Amino acid sequence: MRRYALRTAVTVLFAASLAAAAGAPSSARPTAAPAAHEARPPRTPVLVDCLWHPKVRPASFILACGDGNSRLVSLHWSQWGARAARAEGVNLVNDCKPYCAAGRFHSYRVVVRLDHVKPWKKHPRVPHYGRMTLTYEGRTPAHFPKTVTYPLWD
Repeated sequence: MRRYALRTAVTVLFAASLAAAAGAPSSARPTAAPAAHEARPPRTPVLVDCLWHPKVRPASFILACGDGNSRLVSLHWSQWGARAARAEGVNLVNDCKPYCAAGRFHSYRVVVRLDHVKPWKKHPRVPHYGRMTLTYEGRTPAHFPKTVTYPLWD
């Protein structure tokens, strides 16, 4: 029994010393320091949703976070770049008649443009789109102009 305990202790110490040696820096081992002039690759901007989740090319997006009475669906992205993004889809808007809980949703074809890329306050190294512009194709929701621009949250 004593011999087994001694053998186990020696094995554990040997394994620990190997692990420490493998992790210790060695002057014989060259290390490549990153060049100061090397730039990090640009990160893809994200679209931040109502729950503060970063999204890239989402298929849908809620515009009215409080009540969900306006949302984008069936989004098909033709561009998602460092400066702007573009999609076509449908804006579902509740008419809130006679009131929002009893209202009906109506579909409006729309072109979505995202731009004004800036650092996201929650994660400053992550760029996000700061503005969304909707251009309605054909009819628009009541009292909406043909083009609507929204600032997006940080």
